[in-house]
Amino acid sequence: MNDCEHRMDAAAYVLGALDDDGRYREHLAGCAPCRAEVGELQAVADVLPATVAPAVASRALRGRIMASVHSEAELLRAAGERADEPPVRQRGIFSRRLWLPAGGAAAFAAALAAVLVIALSGGSGSPVRVRSAVLAASESGARVVLIERGHRGELVLRGMRQAPPGQIFEVWLKRGSTAAPQATDALFGVTSAGNATVSVPSDLRRVSEILVTHEPVGGSLHPTSVPLLHVPV
Repeated sequence: MNDCEHRMDAAAYVLGALDDDGRYREHLAGCAPCRAEVGELQAVADVLPATVAPAVASRALRGRIMASVHSEAELLRAAGERADEPPVRQRGIFSRRLWLPAGGAAAFAAALAAVLVIALSGGSGSPVRVRSAVLAASESGARVVLIERGHRGELVLRGMRQAPPGQIFEVWLKRGSTAAPQATDALFGVTSAGNATVSVPSDLRRVSEILVTHEPVGGSLHPTSVPLLHVPV
């Protein structure tokens, strides 16, 4: 099986929004596409709350958002309290639970979407992308993503193994598929839990891949070990 009609339920499962999450867990045991989808979404869900800095939207932006919210609410009141109820889902074995005040679901959704846009963009309007890292077998229990805001990036690592004594993590950048990795001054360690947040010290527009290796303390000009992870950009 290359795909599954229930992959659309993965996001709701990760967010705890399925009525019968136990049944979905049973489904995951026999469905590789859904397991992969849940794994990617869970990695992002785990790290985003810790990486998105609080941002204050401008007064003009807040005004536009609230105007849209109030407009949605007025339309709902005019159409009737059941106008925002979704149609009954005919296919699929897992239903979502969404407990919202009568007549207010669309307004609530509009407000929530606005908050997410402001949080992820930092109030600047810059596009935000989240890319998952490809990990070496030795780091199979870790979770690493690249958060891109505009043309800048930040690596978020969770559950990485500590670097060996006398070594440190170093970030490398590749520009082009055949180019050798270039050293950066991004040297870092991880906490006892294996966590770290590292800014990538470069504009990412010409970067094709980001790598991390173990290097001697002080860093290296050329990689001396196999990459622990890489992120295609």
